Amino acid sequence: MKNLFLLMLIIVFANCNTSNTVTPGKYVVKNVSVIPMDSDKVLLPQQDVFIANGVITYVGNTGSQDAGEDALVIDGTGKFLIPGFAEMHAHVPGTDDTAVAKKVLELYVLNGVTTIRGMLGHPQHLILRDEIKKGFFIGPRFYAGAPGLSGGTVKSVKEADSLVRKYKKDGYDFLKLLPGLSLENFNAIAKTAKEAGIPFAGHVSAGVGVWNAIAAGYASVDHLDGFVEAIVPGIEKIPEDKRGLFGLYIADKADFRLADTLIRSLQQNKIWVVPTQALAERWFTPVKSAEEFAREPEMVYMDEKTLNSWVQSKKNIMAAPLYDSAKVMALIELRKKLIKACADNNVGIVAGSDAPQVFDVPGFSLHQELKYMVDAGLTPYQVLQAATANVGKYFNDPNMGVIKKDAVADLVLLNSNPLEDISHTTDMAGVFSGTSWLSRQAIDERLAQLKGKIKQ
Repeated sequence: MKNLFLLMLIIVFANCNTSNTVTPGKYVVKNVSVIPMDSDKVLLPQQDVFIANGVITYVGNTGSQDAGEDALVIDGTGKFLIPGFAEMHAHVPGTDDTAVAKKVLELYVLNGVTTIRGMLGHPQHLILRDEIKKGFFIGPRFYAGAPGLSGGTVKSVKEADSLVRKYKKDGYDFLKLLPGLSLENFNAIAKTAKEAGIPFAGHVSAGVGVWNAIAAGYASVDHLDGFVEAIVPGIEKIPEDKRGLFGLYIADKADFRLADTLIRSLQQNKIWVVPTQALAERWFTPVKSAEEFAREPEMVYMDEKTLNSWVQSKKNIMAAPLYDSAKVMALIELRKKLIKACADNNVGIVAGSDAPQVFDVPGFSLHQELKYMVDAGLTPYQVLQAATANVGKYFNDPNMGVIKKDAVADLVLLNSNPLEDISHTTDMAGVFSGTSWLSRQAIDERLAQLKGKIKQ
C-alpha cells in the first residue's frame, strides 16, 4: 500500500508543471470557485486556496497572496472546490484480513468520500483508523463504531453494562445499536453509555420504539427506523413480523398528520437523522429488477460472490408473502415526505447510504443518496450540507466539512457546479484526502485496479 501511495504521488507530480522543490503536502488551488458551506455566501468565485499538511492555511481572492515556489499549484479555472463528502452510514468489512478492508476504504476516497462513520465494528477497524491518521495508506477519516449491540449480543442488564464499558475502553468512537433489544436492556445500554461518555446510534428495536429512542438521546436514528411505526394508528396491535423492515408492509396504514409530533420531538431533542434512502430505493423498489441493478456501471467493482448475494437478497424480499408493490411504493413516497419534513423543520440530517449493501457500492452510492434526497424535495444546497457542514456539526468540529482558514483540507475539486445539478458531485477533477492530492488520472488508474475486488 505504501508503494501505491508513492505511485500516486509520482503520477500527480509527473502531470504538473512544477519545480523540483515542491514540499509534499503543500498545495495551492488557484482561481477556483469555492463552495465554503460555512456561511450564507454560497459560492465565492476566483479564489486561491492554500493547503499545508492537511489543513487550509489561506482562502482569498486570486493573486492576493503569493503561492511560493514550494507548493504544488493546481489550476482551478472553471472548477468548483467543495468540502469532501461524508458517508455517515458506512460499512467496512469486519475481518482480520485488512487488505479487504483497505480496498473498501480506498474506494470511498476515490469517489470523494473523505469521511466515514463505520457502522459495524471490528477490532481491526481501530488499527485501520489509526493507520489512516498516521498516513500509512490513503483512506477516509474513519469514525469507528463498536461491534453491534443487539438482542443476540445483549441478553441482560449486566451484559449491557459490561459491553458498553468494554467498547469504550477499547477505543471505539460510538456504539452501534441493532434490532432485537428489549426495552430493559436498551435502557441499561443508554444509562451506561451516558456514564461512560460514549454516544450510541443506529437501529431502533421494535421493543424500544422511536419515542424511547428519542428520549434516551440517540446520537442518530438511522434508516428512519421506527418512523413509519410511529405514525401508524394502532401499531401496538400489529405483530413485528407483519410490519416488515422499516415498515415495509404497513406504510399504507400511516397517517402523515401524526408526523408533526414526531418531527417536533426529533428537533427539540436534537436527534440527528441518517435517512439511507438509497437502501430503500434500490433494495425494496419493484420498479427496477435485481438484474437491472446488477448491470449498473459501478457494480464492476464488486466481487462476483457479493454481487450475486445482492441479486438474491432483492429477489428474496420481493418474493416474500407480504411483499406488495403498491405498499412498497407507498413506503418510498412516505419516506420522502418524512425526509422533507425533517429538512423543513430544522431536524439535523447527515447523508448516508449503508454501503456496501444491496446495490450500494462504496463511494458511488453516497452520490446516489444525494440524488434521492433532492428527489425528496431538498435543494442541492441542503443536500450538500447533509454531506459536509452538517457532519462537522454532528461531530462538534467547526473545522470539518467547511472551507475556511484552519479547516481540515479534505476537499473535492469538481468540474461542474453541484448547486445547479446535484449529479455534478460525481464530475470530479481530483480529491484532497489527509495530506494527499489525487488527480483524476490517479483516481482512474486506481479504480481500474479495484474492479471485481470489493467485498461486503
